[in-house]
Amino acid sequence: MRPDPSTPDGPTTRLVEGTGTPGRTVALTFDDGPHPVSTPALLDVLARHDVRAVFCLWGDHVRARPELVRRVVAEGHVLGNHSMHHDDLSGRDPERVRDDLRETAEAIEAAAPGAEVPYFRAPFGAWGATPEVAVGLGMQPLGWSLEVGDWDPPPPADELLRRLEEGVTPGGVVLLHDGGGDRSATVEAVSRLVPRLLAAGWIFTLPARRG
Repeated sequence: MRPDPSTPDGPTTRLVEGTGTPGRTVALTFDDGPHPVSTPALLDVLARHDVRAVFCLWGDHVRARPELVRRVVAEGHVLGNHSMHHDDLSGRDPERVRDDLRETAEAIEAAAPGAEVPYFRAPFGAWGATPEVAVGLGMQPLGWSLEVGDWDPPPPADELLRRLEEGVTPGGVVLLHDGGGDRSATVEAVSRLVPRLLAAGWIFTLPARRG
């Protein structure tokens, strides 16, 4: 799902949808983890190629698997707040949104004390009041430039790889999932995509961060 185009476009609430770095740069972002199988598998892939990514964490999953949050941080990746229960927050008033994001932040802090959480991504790309609340809590609203529909039912890895290779653009932010279901096809597609892009001269980086 694309970010809601009605999201306020002010200097601080505007969604980040790119790396902010010219040339063949791309950022990988993963939502809905940590997952006990897919997250470690993706971390292994990224470690083999020395690639950093953003993991947008679902608070309930953080509480269930805090050791994986610590591993994500220890291996140099960056965290995003993806809400506590993966609810649609777009219809909630700012105070209820703030409570949800704070609860998620507290769960992440308990799992990985001191870990920075510079990004927020709204579940389902349903933004509502969340960008302003996220900014008020010190997080950058994180959108994307490419999603390939790797959620349920996930397409085969070959199809995901085709969509990724055809859709990636310089400076783009790619939305994928490491949780929320069977993500084995995503893991396989990423394991094949990363070395191909590296061989073609692409640089993996992180999404832009605006003041």
